[in-house]
Amino acid sequence: MDTRSCGFNTKLVHAGIPDDAHGSVVTPIYQTSTFAFRDAQQGANRFAGTEGGYIYTRIGNPTTVALEENVAQLENGFGATAMASGMGAVSTVYLALLSAGDHIVSTDSVYGPSRGLMEKHMSRFGVASSYVDTSDLANLRAAMRPNTKLVYIETPSNPAMSVTDIAAAAEIAHAAGALLVVDNTFASPHLQKPLDLGADLVLHSVTKFINGHADVVGGIVVSKTEALHKQIRAMLINLGANMDPHQAYLVSRGLKTLALRVERAEQSARLVAPWLEARPEVAWVRYIGLPSHPQHALAGRQMTGYGSMIAFELKGGTEAGRIVMDSVKLAGLAVSLGGVETLISHPASMTHAGMARENRLAAGITDGLVRLSIGIEDVEDILADLDQALRRTVGA
Repeated sequence: MDTRSCGFNTKLVHAGIPDDAHGSVVTPIYQTSTFAFRDAQQGANRFAGTEGGYIYTRIGNPTTVALEENVAQLENGFGATAMASGMGAVSTVYLALLSAGDHIVSTDSVYGPSRGLMEKHMSRFGVASSYVDTSDLANLRAAMRPNTKLVYIETPSNPAMSVTDIAAAAEIAHAAGALLVVDNTFASPHLQKPLDLGADLVLHSVTKFINGHADVVGGIVVSKTEALHKQIRAMLINLGANMDPHQAYLVSRGLKTLALRVERAEQSARLVAPWLEARPEVAWVRYIGLPSHPQHALAGRQMTGYGSMIAFELKGGTEAGRIVMDSVKLAGLAVSLGGVETLISHPASMTHAGMARENRLAAGITDGLVRLSIGIEDVEDILADLDQALRRTVGA
């Protein structure tokens, strides 16, 4: 079935599913490391690996390819490449597109390990980096250098919830001869399509919203052009960070309900955010669906919804944060996000603990910042859980 002209939900369910000899309505798990060659008359694989077949699962596997084709259609890209983890996707992009002497500009509040990989490891190979608040385009323009090859933004950012104008960032990057990469994990393809706004590549940790069930780790990169797609896939094959077939099967299964999950969680987040903003224990709330968010209008223009990620600061600072973390019962105290369950975390001591404190504070990741990923539970239960935890911070 050709799903390219179908609606988003139809693509979620049907895009990428290969023809199966037995008529399976879901993609089978091709749990094999290698594939036998066949001659041209038998079809399928071609002798000696010529075009038109599978050779080895590190290079390609029907189950993984089905997922890749599905996500590529959702993002309106030429092709996608699935990896073993979100950081596998980040690593592949860095290594495929950057060389010694190159420079990258990135969002200062980007996912901690994405920044750590660049500053602690890619720097050893002669790659320079600058981290700025890309929600202010003047910062992005000022950070560009003659050797800037990559602009890497995360919008909304993790966990500061800042929003960058993708179309404007693309113009700045392209005017300097650089590529624009967008980490679209927080929004998912349901809420934001960066390639349509001028980005060259889109990256996801599929561990989060795309899979949505906290049972798989994975990553994926979607390329706008055939040339970039070939460049990313060639690096992935050499790195060996490929997604395995069972991973791909589970992600494909979770992906089918992406829109339903995202919409349900956002409904609750739209109630939780203003409720938090009105609480006397809370200093401020960053939810892009709130009019008080500095990029609320921009998010409304480049996204189709506001999502379910909330950041807030407690008036009692670090000690109040510790009390809340120790007191929640329904919300799980854990890293990650985008699953069916509500999760709460303390970025300064968890996801961004490896970041230098001065850099963390400059990026808006304060010691008392709490990140909340709203799940699909009944919102009354989420609010009751937060209420009893917040009440314990009085006097902290």
